[in-house]
Amino acid sequence: EFSNTSNTLIHKLLQKAPGTFTHSMQVGTLAENAAERIGANALLARVGAYYHDIGKMEHPAYFIENQIGQINPHDALSPTLSAKVIRRHVKDGLEMGRAWGLPQELLDIIAQHHGSTRIEYFYRKAIEVDGDKVNEADFRYSGGLPKSKEAGIVMLADSVEATVKSLVKPTPKRIEDVVTDTINRKLDDGQFDECDLTMREIHEVGEAILEALVGFLGPRIEYPTDNGEARNGKTPNGKTPNGKAPKGKGVEKPEGSNRAKGETI
Repeated sequence: EFSNTSNTLIHKLLQKAPGTFTHSMQVGTLAENAAERIGANALLARVGAYYHDIGKMEHPAYFIENQIGQINPHDALSPTLSAKVIRRHVKDGLEMGRAWGLPQELLDIIAQHHGSTRIEYFYRKAIEVDGDKVNEADFRYSGGLPKSKEAGIVMLADSVEATVKSLVKPTPKRIEDVVTDTINRKLDDGQFDECDLTMREIHEVGEAILEALVGFLGPRIEYPTDNGEARNGKTPNGKTPNGKAPKGKGVEKPEGSNRAKGETI
């Protein structure tokens, strides 16, 4: 019943917060693949991901994935109030999940999918304005650290998927950098401390997420213009019009740690 994406609650998510719905489905695929890789409960990871953000239905416009073509309501709020609105989606999700009779395993994933992660963008904005007066606790989630492998997997898949989606030009290398950076930040912040994922399993989960995201990216084809050049100035054989291979360019730093206003993570 709960794994059926056509059920009433998931359909309600699609109608009220279509961007969040799409994000949740993608996180579900990533989490399922990762759970299978380490022998965890793949069904629980996938279904938990489907419901992890249902609380965003209460205020969908405050989350960037639902802001296409809209004014960002955070522009009118203080950083502290913005963080409060974003943090609220976990509590709203728990209340909604209980009202709809979700089992405890799914409620736990809803509660724990951010751990105690700091909402970095608004925390830094607040520091710029108020300096030492800022209370860091106001910018951290309070649903508790993940207690199961599946909750830890959803936490990582959620964060990576949202960050990769923000990349202007995603490439396998940039995606790999995001995965590595996200794992390291969450390890340094103690977000995996209360779940029983081993270090080896955490890195295997990261590898599975990376492989799936690169698969989603797929081949990017350059279509030639009338003069035979591709839109990036190369001919279809990958060379510039003078017959020489293009010069390499450095890889930009991934946008892993700083999300835009209305961040999903």
